[in-house]
Amino acid sequence: MSKSTPAFWRVIWGAEYGLVAVGSGLSLLAIMLVTVLSVAGRYLFHTDLIPGAYNLIERVLFPLMVFWALPVAHRDGMFPKLELVMGAHLRPRSRAMIAVFVGLVELMVYGVLMYFIWIFVERAILSNRTLMIGVETWLMWPVAIMMPIAFGLMMLEMFRLIWRDVQTIRTGRVAKDDTDFGPPAETL
Repeated sequence: MSKSTPAFWRVIWGAEYGLVAVGSGLSLLAIMLVTVLSVAGRYLFHTDLIPGAYNLIERVLFPLMVFWALPVAHRDGMFPKLELVMGAHLRPRSRAMIAVFVGLVELMVYGVLMYFIWIFVERAILSNRTLMIGVETWLMWPVAIMMPIAFGLMMLEMFRLIWRDVQTIRTGRVAKDDTDFGPPAETL
């Protein structure tokens, strides 16, 4: 990430990197440990070492891993986009106009999705909805709140991409896209 990248985007991308590197990474590690301990307990000790292990993975760890990784997966282009099928023969302005249209449609779809996600999360918080993990119940909202956060970060990135393409239409020059994230190379 260059010094010309605005501080706002550096903070947002740093937060996304933290979510995916720490949050998703630790969730994946926990899934592996819970699975190994559950299987070892079942076959070696003939007992359930972690009661509700399947529910813990299915309802807590896996959703956290996925939702923490969504914004970075979207930003890095791992989601299919219509712009990928546009011909290389298009001029930058034409390509940018198509990208703005596609971005606006995508933003509207995610906006509708965000509306319903927020209703679901709000109702989960207000009703103290719980998850059954083993024989215990856990509050659902700490897991559910990650959905609007992830989709909000994705929508923020879509606004940035639409703005970049609008600038390309306005100026006729392809805007530089500086989306590298993670720790600076000199710290590695």
